[in-house]
Amino acid sequence: MFARSDSKEANPSGTSPSAADAKPIVGSAAPAFALSSLDDSVTYEVGGKRGKVLIVNFWASWCWPCEQEAPDLIKLYEKYKDSVDLYAVNATKYDTVRGAKDFVKEQKLPFPVMMDKEGQAGSAYKVFSYPISFIVDRDGIVRDRIEGPQSLEKWAEMLDPLVSGTSS
Repeated sequence: MFARSDSKEANPSGTSPSAADAKPIVGSAAPAFALSSLDDSVTYEVGGKRGKVLIVNFWASWCWPCEQEAPDLIKLYEKYKDSVDLYAVNATKYDTVRGAKDFVKEQKLPFPVMMDKEGQAGSAYKVFSYPISFIVDRDGIVRDRIEGPQSLEKWAEMLDPLVSGTSS
């Protein structure tokens, strides 16, 4: 994982903040935001109740672990697309629009990609390194904060109970 180095919020050691500092915390409401798509044609909103479980994935084009993670996110999206939305939020404030567009084209990302040009969503979710993902249930509650790439098996362990409605 790579930490931002050009932000006052970034952790200079390159490590994640302590669990106590990592917010939103599991069990809390997912912070609301609205961001435009890569081509500015659609605005996507997060926050509150929704019809599907949601994965919010924060990434940057210069992030090597993000590149490693992309093929598995595509597989995840294909497997769960009827019951899970996957929103990829580019850290545009710390990236470039061109870099993001090239990454999406090279990786052939089939899911919605949003541009966090002002860094508001990243700040609301206390994103200090990339990639980082949040699983949000249908009630708008954060169920998992996932730092770094995960195996498809681990994703299934986290998502299957939420999709089937058997989580507590």
